[in-house]
Amino acid sequence: MAKKKTFVVDYNLIERTVWSFSEPLAACCGAELIDVEYVKEGSSWYLRLYIDREPPVDHDLCEAVSNLVSDKLDEVDCIPHEYYLEISSPGLERPLHREEDFKRFAGAEVVVKLYAAKDGKKEFEGVLDGKDEENIYILIGEERVAFAEEAVAKCHLKADI
Repeated sequence: MAKKKTFVVDYNLIERTVWSFSEPLAACCGAELIDVEYVKEGSSWYLRLYIDREPPVDHDLCEAVSNLVSDKLDEVDCIPHEYYLEISSPGLERPLHREEDFKRFAGAEVVVKLYAAKDGKKEFEGVLDGKDEENIYILIGEERVAFAEEAVAKCHLKADI
């Protein structure tokens, strides 16, 4: 019986590679690259790029970025199997990754999700109060709480619904 061919996939390397060439391509269209996500859902792989701009992201912008990124992906050929490319807005719960994100959204309500529980919890809500080389800070009531950056699985804006 023949063995089924399997792929060893370095998700982080793919995401970093795609980010490196997609950021300037999105900028050419007047958009900011917010996040790159490479995930398997069911039997299918998805490469998702989240972009933002003012005025809000529309279908034409997503299509323009998709065409540029798709051409570059064909050229670079950094993904070893079939996948779906999706381009969209980050939505109301925009993830925060870069230093500029933390400066821009200081004072906004955020949700911090941790890899491991701190004080019995893995999710905290508060007001973003800054970031330095090691920590993300939020105000929970009157208390300033520090979260080590390597312990944070995700930090995103809290949707005001």
